[in-house]
Amino acid sequence: MFQDGSIHGVLSRPIRRFTDSRGWLSELFRQDELDPRFYPVMAYISMTLPGVVRGPHEHRDQADYFCFIGPSEFKLYLWDSRRDSPTYGKRHALVAGTDRPQSVIVPIGVVHAYKNIGTEPGIVFNCPNRLYAGWGKREPVDEIRHEDEAGMEYLLW
Repeated sequence: MFQDGSIHGVLSRPIRRFTDSRGWLSELFRQDELDPRFYPVMAYISMTLPGVVRGPHEHRDQADYFCFIGPSEFKLYLWDSRRDSPTYGKRHALVAGTDRPQSVIVPIGVVHAYKNIGTEPGIVFNCPNRLYAGWGKREPVDEIRHEDEAGMEYLLW
């Protein structure tokens, strides 16, 4: 069983919007504000329909750098299943998106999932520190998937 609490190594920060007469701009990544271990090597964007959950899964050798900027709102769920972590057994959730733009770094080995809790399709930007399926997409995908495991639904509180 997991207990509520912060998770060691998860980094979350608000994303500022700079607004003017043309619209807005947000900085998603700045090399001078990020530990080199988390420098992105690729980027992708996904759209998730209202009520849909992506995950839970974890990575053996990849950290994710999610940016929730809208549209829509997401609830991000995190579980620390790293036996050597000082916060092993903790779970944490946060809401991010249109009303609370945030970036969240999910370290290697932290199980994560997110759900679109809004009423419109939502966009999530991710720039992980490893290539999906390796160089030239010739390696196994670095995911340990938990979506179909019995009892996982209780973790989405």
